[in-house]
Amino acid sequence: MTNFIPIFPLGIVVYPGEQLNLHIFEPRYRQLITDCFAEAKPFGIPTVLDNGINELGTLLEITEIVEVHADGKMDIRTKGTRIFKILETIKSLPDKLYSGAIVTYPVNDERLKSVMMTNIIADIRQLHKLLNVSKDFKKPDDILTSYDVAHHAGLTVKEEYELLGLWREDQRLEYLKRHLAKVLPMVAGMENLKDKIKLNGHFRELKGFNL
Repeated sequence: MTNFIPIFPLGIVVYPGEQLNLHIFEPRYRQLITDCFAEAKPFGIPTVLDNGINELGTLLEITEIVEVHADGKMDIRTKGTRIFKILETIKSLPDKLYSGAIVTYPVNDERLKSVMMTNIIADIRQLHKLLNVSKDFKKPDDILTSYDVAHHAGLTVKEEYELLGLWREDQRLEYLKRHLAKVLPMVAGMENLKDKIKLNGHFRELKGFNL
């Protein structure tokens, strides 16, 4: 299946099911949002990396226009629905300031893999504890998917985009598992280093080594 969608390229990755709040200030995207909302049509956010639009992105539906400011800027709420792949970018549209794309929708397996997910959730919470941050997944643990937790795992935008291109849930969970296995020891090491620096100059009680 292919179809045409308006596009709003951004340097972020949006996942299916994600709720994203946006402040719209550029005239071309104010026009895009106005058109899509009036016609109850979705728009796409393809990810911008290395100063270029990449082929994958996520379709979003506008759930609410929260406020239209006096200068025309908008605050909106959106929700990601499905991943698309760009076949052709259409830079200029008749009577429009924004661009569009012909896209297709890859088959995507989102079935749960609960055992692996349980371990990943535990690792992410351990990461947050080490970083002294608090995050709410806003869903019970037993229905969380890779898409729900990916933004909380400390991935770079490039890594988030790589995960977007994995079409099976077990592949995405394996990607997160390997990432966390690499990151957690690094962060724990940084915490130990911070503790050592804090101790510098303090009186310490150390046991001598027996010869």
